[in-house]
Amino acid sequence: MSGGVDSSAAAALLLEQGYDVIGITLKVWPQDCVTRSEDRCCGPEAVHDARGVSHQLGIRHYLMNEVEDFQKNVVQYFADEYKAGRTPNPCVLCNEKTKFGTLLRCARQLDAEFVATGHYARIDRETTPGRALLRRGRDPRKDQSYFLFSLQQDQLHRTLFPLGDLTKPETREVARSCRLNTADKEESMEICFVPDNDYGQFLTTTGLVQKQRGDIVDQQGQVLGHHDGVAFYTIGQRKGLGLSSPRPLYVVDLDPATNRVVVGDGDALDRDEFLVERCNWIPYPAPPARFEALTKIRYNHSGTPATVTPLADGRAQVKLHLPQRAITPGQACVFYQDDLVLGGGWICRATGG
Repeated sequence: MSGGVDSSAAAALLLEQGYDVIGITLKVWPQDCVTRSEDRCCGPEAVHDARGVSHQLGIRHYLMNEVEDFQKNVVQYFADEYKAGRTPNPCVLCNEKTKFGTLLRCARQLDAEFVATGHYARIDRETTPGRALLRRGRDPRKDQSYFLFSLQQDQLHRTLFPLGDLTKPETREVARSCRLNTADKEESMEICFVPDNDYGQFLTTTGLVQKQRGDIVDQQGQVLGHHDGVAFYTIGQRKGLGLSSPRPLYVVDLDPATNRVVVGDGDALDRDEFLVERCNWIPYPAPPARFEALTKIRYNHSGTPATVTPLADGRAQVKLHLPQRAITPGQACVFYQDDLVLGGGWICRATGG
């Protein structure tokens, strides 16, 4: 329970369905969130709201300190990816390692059979005997299945998503009908542990990344300017380059080995082929030799048709039917067949044109 309306409504719905519900809030950040620009899911106000909802619902509530695991599995990963010239997606790792990793272990200690969250996604246990399938949430505007693609079968089998068939307005109505004090609470769309969504400032003030002066070059290697480190840039970035040019320039490549930021025209961002690594396949133990799928290369991407060829080393070759802009190493690439999540992996290298 994060103290928001989604997890609050999820708890209320489970009670209505006859479940014995326990509320758990994970403390994942060591600093006092009162001093930050916003109070997020790790802060005192959020904990207070989660406890208040638990009291209203008449359920037990536990606050569990998972600062060390979160720091190692999510925050350190976040920094390491940027230093390696990749753009991370910490929400996927938080789900895999914390909410459905650490939290599942906590559930076992409390003799709880399932872990439930306020995600807008659905678990299908009926279609394929013995396997739990992951499907999009009914509300396309709130669907969060993209962030859950890396969950394994043992995690999916022990997971409940009570909000999977609801829209956000319907969720708020559930909370209002139960008179929960989180019913009209605003939600944050930013990374929960990064104040003001300024990841560069976060990386430097926490000491996770040190500034390292390097060259900004064009695709022919000509030096156009300088930067403070590849960790502070991402593919497709245009603002903040500090360059004077008669035409718009974008970051088209990051080379951590030489500490170079490569810039070019917008056309240089278009790619139609790339590799993904550390793939997870949900509907089947082993994927087909080749298949067609709607492919999302980032969360807010609408998806595009692609031919996917799984490889023997946990990677897959992705051939897009139409080139896409700013395919970014480090981002999750998720494959769909209608509303079914086939699986996904992590973008590791862009090729083709």
